[in-house]
Amino acid sequence: MSSVEKPVGPYLAALPGPIAPRKQTVTELSTEQEEELRFKDMDLSRSMLKALEHVGYEFPSPVQEGVIPLALEGYDVMGQARTGTGKTAAFAIPIIEQLASPEEIRKPQALVLVPTRELALQVTNEVERLSFGQQINTVAVYGGDPIHRQITRLKQGVQIVVGTPGRVLDHIQRGTLDLRDAWCAVLDEADRMLDIGFRPDIERILRKCTYENRQTLLMSATVPVSIQQLAQKYMYEPEMLDFSPEDITVDTIDQYYFTVEEGRKFELLERLLEREEPDQAIVFCRTRRRTDRIHQRLSKKSRQVEGIHGDMPQSRRTRVMQKFRDAEVKILVATDVIGRGIDVTGVSHIINYDTPQYCDDYVHRIGRTGRMGREGVAYTFVSTEEGKLLTQIEIRVNQLLERGEMEGFETVARQPLEEQKEKKAPPASLMKRPPKRYRRGV
Repeated sequence: MSSVEKPVGPYLAALPGPIAPRKQTVTELSTEQEEELRFKDMDLSRSMLKALEHVGYEFPSPVQEGVIPLALEGYDVMGQARTGTGKTAAFAIPIIEQLASPEEIRKPQALVLVPTRELALQVTNEVERLSFGQQINTVAVYGGDPIHRQITRLKQGVQIVVGTPGRVLDHIQRGTLDLRDAWCAVLDEADRMLDIGFRPDIERILRKCTYENRQTLLMSATVPVSIQQLAQKYMYEPEMLDFSPEDITVDTIDQYYFTVEEGRKFELLERLLEREEPDQAIVFCRTRRRTDRIHQRLSKKSRQVEGIHGDMPQSRRTRVMQKFRDAEVKILVATDVIGRGIDVTGVSHIINYDTPQYCDDYVHRIGRTGRMGREGVAYTFVSTEEGKLLTQIEIRVNQLLERGEMEGFETVARQPLEEQKEKKAPPASLMKRPPKRYRRGV
């Protein structure tokens, strides 16, 4: 075990289980005593400082302040942080700082694995921004994009590969991607990749990263047992940095719920959008079919509406996301599949048209707003049969959501007085009939 003293911020946390960081003494300074750190005060090259100035980055976020020094020292790092906290730059900056020139090494030197196509493009774009003024070649590889174009780029020589596990493994098996010189591997949104079944692919890929002293950086919103097991197998004495606030959701997000009948959700959605006039909003739906239907109905009243889900061609998904980032689209109707690939700072409203079935999905959904200190609002539509889900969400975020009010709109329609009277039981002959199918409203 090395006795070298490492730089540590106030975010060092003990990792449960067999993997634990080396013992360190952490001196915590009060906010009054601690001067705000700037990137120029960190041990970064002139070229990197110039790139940071070009993109308008002056102060590092807590995630960047904690991860960058350790990564520059060569340590394996596990960072627990939600999206919107600047974690892409946290791992991209140390990688860019330590790359050898393309003339020295033509094979990829760093690999970044991400769960979705959208996130692959987003990370690639951020790496290119942070590489301003430097000769650094980065390529994104993901399914849905013609593989021959990716092969051409790889043959030309790249230093950083960003990709989804399935497509990266495809390139490895084809012999078009050689990771023997990849001294750094990054698992971004690691919990999400494991949730959607990528663990076997990830393990196959990491076994191909045979660089003797490979550095592994793992970023995840949560650190369940599965993540700990993966870290134990493929990381060397990782430093665990926890940037999760005590409250899972941030103070800058106001959270409300509406109790509403299933068949009246769309009416409520229209009324809410009209009242709120959001700068940009994401409407989350549970299914692809519903996403399409909501998109179509909203599009009848506005041209600034788009829909996106996993069944759409990649080229269209890319166009939609670019229009949303450019603020040409005001309302984006989406499924959870692409939820983590949406990183747009201008999102002011999140509307959960369908209550998320999993609490973590709720956290990730509303994390699309209130980013980097900005204020945001989240509304969740709760049907009568989803009350239990609402309770579970409130337990998860450790706070009660405030009941939303819509003037002149009763979220649950009242029955006429005569319909409230007790009804007679149907004839016994009808009780054995199978129930009629019904179509739930949108």
